[in-house]
Amino acid sequence: MAFPRFLSLLTTVTLSLFLTATDASSRSLSTSTKTTVLDVVSSLQQTQTILSLDPTRSSLTATKPESISDPVFFNSSSPLSLELHSRDTLVASQHKDYKSLVLSRLERDSSRVAGIAAKIRFAVEGIDRSDLKPVNNEDTRYQPEALTTPVVSGVSQGSGEYFSRIGVGTPAKEMYLVLDTGSDVNWIQCEPCSDCYQQSDPVFNPTSSSTYKSLTCSAPQCSLLETSACRSNKCLYQVSYGDGSFTVGELATDTVTFGNSGKINDVALGCGHDNEGLFTGAAGLLGLGGGALSITNQMKATSFSYCLVDRDSGKSSSLDFNSVQLGSGDATAPLLRNQKIDTFYYVGLSGFSVGGQKVMMPDAIFDVDASGSGGVILDCGTAVTRLQTQAYNSLRDAFLKLTTNLKKGTSSISLFDTCYDFSSLSSVKVPTVAFHFTGGKSLDLPAKNYLIPVDDNGTFCFAFAPTSSSLSIIGNVQQQGTRITYDLANKIIGLSGNKC
Repeated sequence: MAFPRFLSLLTTVTLSLFLTATDASSRSLSTSTKTTVLDVVSSLQQTQTILSLDPTRSSLTATKPESISDPVFFNSSSPLSLELHSRDTLVASQHKDYKSLVLSRLERDSSRVAGIAAKIRFAVEGIDRSDLKPVNNEDTRYQPEALTTPVVSGVSQGSGEYFSRIGVGTPAKEMYLVLDTGSDVNWIQCEPCSDCYQQSDPVFNPTSSSTYKSLTCSAPQCSLLETSACRSNKCLYQVSYGDGSFTVGELATDTVTFGNSGKINDVALGCGHDNEGLFTGAAGLLGLGGGALSITNQMKATSFSYCLVDRDSGKSSSLDFNSVQLGSGDATAPLLRNQKIDTFYYVGLSGFSVGGQKVMMPDAIFDVDASGSGGVILDCGTAVTRLQTQAYNSLRDAFLKLTTNLKKGTSSISLFDTCYDFSSLSSVKVPTVAFHFTGGKSLDLPAKNYLIPVDDNGTFCFAFAPTSSSLSIIGNVQQQGTRITYDLANKIIGLSGNKC
């Protein structure tokens, strides 16, 4: 009878060892800790997908008609819809591996964040547009540098990360434009080019459009520019971005067409003759900000929404205007505005929870103060969410406390100071991270929205970063897979999971 008893004991020990090995990732998580599962294999597979994606064979470039059919004219209550793509699907990757791609993204991201912070700081400190305008008049020959120099050093915003296909002119010529909630000025590259970067479509020739009209220096749109000049009574514009990219040219109006959804006459946009930077094949930029020159204000949109697909997936989603579809289960938050600057969309954020436990931090840490400093903005062009340093430290420490069981990776990589080695795992159970908004609603983030691969070897990092600025920014990594609705009419931000 001793042998069967020994065999039973051996089976029990073996089963115990097996369960310990397979469930190692959850040993330190108590039953009361709210958790979710990160699919490590799927995330790593996507790192290879984006590096091997061939844009010439993708649906993006399979059919790019030179002109499109004539849709109906848009009115302010009409719904419009566009396909939305990530920037890395337009041009084949030049990076040798995924880590170099990530480091490139993060470097560009840091430039954008610095530009946003500088722009808001200038507004808070009351620096007027006229302080930034170059000395120029009709009798002097226009030099692009004259408009560029005063702005590159400080007032900048950073280029965007997602784009759609838009028609410009009559007949409409389709082209890819970067979409940017942190910009107001719409612009495209135009012939003749004194200096243009490479784009995937032919450069727009304004003489080919019967509806193109240059704006004079006395036009009301010209006075709305942050930096402008005048030559031969034509309004000249300049926009500079935090990564060193810029565009300089003349301000004009033309018809803009949104696929077959509709078209809008007399949209003010820059016709850039000197354009340099990292726009990755796009022909220009469509400003979705809150300023007077943005496309949302020019079309008098009551709302717009987008769903940002994972940048490594190669898939697309949509950008929709005037079609609010918030459900009872969706998270909502107040849409706030800063009286000192109208470009950015501020959101009422009260805090975070990790593993279902509220993270302790001061009540007013995310408020905009009386001077216009602080607050939290939603930005589709910033990748990694930046949090005021005290808030970041509290969130990170709460996450570290509940992940002592996970194998730590490299001490820090670029912006990230909290990384893990998941190279031996196919999936891992991790504590849930949730946003808590003013008004009581909350949004649980998928694990892939806060633990992201930084190489193809299984190193994942906690995808938040501290900032010395009082401004916090919710970036697109945390927004991915969630439909973000800007209900402009009712001043509400909606966040709907799984509605892409």
